[in-house]
Parts: sequence; structure tokens; C-alpha cells
Amino acid sequence: MELEALRSIYEGDESFRELSPVSFQYRIGENGDPKAFLIEISWTETYPQTPPIISMNAFFNNTISSAVKQSILAKLQEAVEIHLGTAMTYTLFEYAKDNKEQFMENHHPINSTIPISSIISVETPNTAPSSKKKDKKEQLSKAQKRKLADKTDHKGQLPRGWNWVDVVKVRNAYNLSLRQLLRLCRQIMKLISSILSPLHL
Repeated sequence: MELEALRSIYEGDESFRELSPVSFQYRIGENGDPKAFLIEISWTETYPQTPPIISMNAFFNNTISSAVKQSILAKLQEAVEIHLGTAMTYTLFEYAKDNKEQFMENHHPINSTIPISSIISVETPNTAPSSKKKDKKEQLSKAQKRKLADKTDHKGQLPRGWNWVDVVKVRNAYNLSLRQLLRLCRQIMKLISSILSPLHL
């Protein structure tokens, strides 16, 4: 009954939002109003014999201090105690609308965004020559140098085919028979041919 009543009362009201058949949000105040806030009310299984869950954790409220939020929730809880045992969602939303100015009298918007300057420190390049600070080149360990030397020739060039696939290693890794390996090679060649053939047209 209360659900149908809420849908009927708030039909077309942009401030009202039904999150689920047991959970509702209402924006108190217009968009752009620095004192606007959002209340979310969720029914428990034993509602209205037990209090609903009232929350102000929505992102819309991120500029409201926790002290002001707690104050609003405390006042709404007082209203809940008075109406316990009866359908009260509409009553709570209207109570918040009627007392918006009082609820937000101590509200001072907090800046929830972190300034970019505190995240990224921009340094102007120092064009003056400095003998103390020099760019460090990447240092290779002895093992890395030895491994690189083993791969390159006397000119420092990598030999042809250094990154080719070792067919024997592939066969052993995938536990393929010679016949399976040949079939795989044929399929690869067919695929390459099908890709290259349109290029010669």
C-alpha cells in the first residue's frame, strides 16, 4: 500500500527516485542549490514495526561534512521514533523538505576534490648548466652484458634469425608428434598464403 502511494504521490517528481521496491531516494532542494542534500530510505523486512534504514552516503552529499550529516540523521531518527508502527517514508521526506534550512544551517561546503597541484608537481626545467646533476644512463649488470655479448657479433649486431621460433622447443613444449607439427606448419602456411594472395591482385 505504501509503495503504491509513494509512486502515485511522487509521479513526475524528478527529486524522487525508486531504487527498488523497498529502497527510495529523495533530493531535498533543487539541483545547483548548495544546501541541497539526498536522503535514502530503505525498508527492513519488519518495517514499519522496526525503523527503516536512513542513509546519506550518496555521492550527491560529498560536499556535506560528516557532522552535518550526523545531525540530519539524528533529527530524522527522532521523527522515526514518533511514527514507528506506521508508514512513514513520505512523512520523513516531507519533514526533511520542511526543515531543510534548519538542517543545513551549519553547512559549509567542503571541497571533496584534490587539487591537481598536490598530485602532480610541475617543475620548470633548469636551463643553466649543472656539473653536479647528470642524467644517469641505464646500467646493465655483468650477467646482462655477458648475455648481450653472446647474442651479438663483433659489430654489436644481432645475428639473423635470433628471434625465430625454435621448432623443436615448440614441439617439446606442446608435446606434439612430428605428424601433428607438420600439419600445424601446413595450416600456418595456408593462412599466410590466404593473407598474402589478395596483395598480389
